[in-house]
Amino acid sequence: MTRATESPMQTPLTGRVAVVAGATRGAGRGIARALGEAGATVYCTGRSVAGQPSPYRQPETIDETAASIVAGGGAATAVRVDHTVEAEVRALFERIEEEHGRLDVLVNSIAGEDPILGGWDPLWKVKLDNAEAMMRQAVLSHVITAKHAAALMLKAASRPPDARSMTDTTGTTGERPSKRHGLIVEVTENDILMSGGHVLTQLVKTSLKVLATIYATDLRPHGIAAISITPGFLRSERMLERFGVTESNWRDGAKKDKNFLESESPIFVGRAVVALATDPDVMKRSGHLFSSWELGREYGFTDADGRRPDWGMSDLDFSVVPKSIRTMMRHSLELQRDWLKVLSARTDSYITKWSDGLKGA
Repeated sequence: MTRATESPMQTPLTGRVAVVAGATRGAGRGIARALGEAGATVYCTGRSVAGQPSPYRQPETIDETAASIVAGGGAATAVRVDHTVEAEVRALFERIEEEHGRLDVLVNSIAGEDPILGGWDPLWKVKLDNAEAMMRQAVLSHVITAKHAAALMLKAASRPPDARSMTDTTGTTGERPSKRHGLIVEVTENDILMSGGHVLTQLVKTSLKVLATIYATDLRPHGIAAISITPGFLRSERMLERFGVTESNWRDGAKKDKNFLESESPIFVGRAVVALATDPDVMKRSGHLFSSWELGREYGFTDADGRRPDWGMSDLDFSVVPKSIRTMMRHSLELQRDWLKVLSARTDSYITKWSDGLKGA
């Protein structure tokens, strides 16, 4: 592991250890860079490494992500891991335990740009050839990784205080702060239950939102938070290419879609994760789904250019979306609204029954 000259910016995560699974590009790369910017030691994992490029035929690698963190004054290591293979995931966390004895943050951003998640085919036309591979790559990989991350977080937290000394990334030894919260973050798409795309894509994206709630139930007694997060209109490498722009002239993309003016760089959602990781009350948010723009309002962080993009408050132009898709989305939202109202009332009823059952226990 290498470390560049210390950055003059604030580093509230100094001494903490983070894993960004799927740090190759897009939101994963932005989150890894933001965690490094905040002082964390970041393990950047994924399948795309120098000499072995992305199966998606994209040029970015985890080596580049780690190098960019180091160039910015942070500490990072690229580790090739196929997160669908449990043995490789187990080995990753065993290595982290050996090198640091702890894990503070896991971000699951695996397979977010997998091409097989694309398309808007209706149920009767959806192709199922890659369905099992899709679920393994985009959902099961997240569960495998969260499982082993949680085990390490629990193991580190259970050690007695005098056994919690650690060597930070500058080579000095010190005691851990007396109160730490582990954090597991699932990166998904949009801040409501429904997602766009065909049935398999929606199943994947919805699963990632629900996973955080499932994790949160198990992890709550141990002070480990689990949260789902979505970026807004993300200026990922692929999106910049699609609009024919670069990060330096990205506003020119508004000539094709004026909504692009409210887009955000990947570092913005990364700073949202940093805000959560440094929030002493993060457990109050555990199990919930948040957006980068919502957290930007609450915590006050900005994008790399000093802006605070707010996808949720912007006046969006939906005319660029085909009418058939707009109609379908509207109907889906109405169904979701009605379903959630019924589900909420039913849930309140069960809470009352469980509460009554605990009286006098």
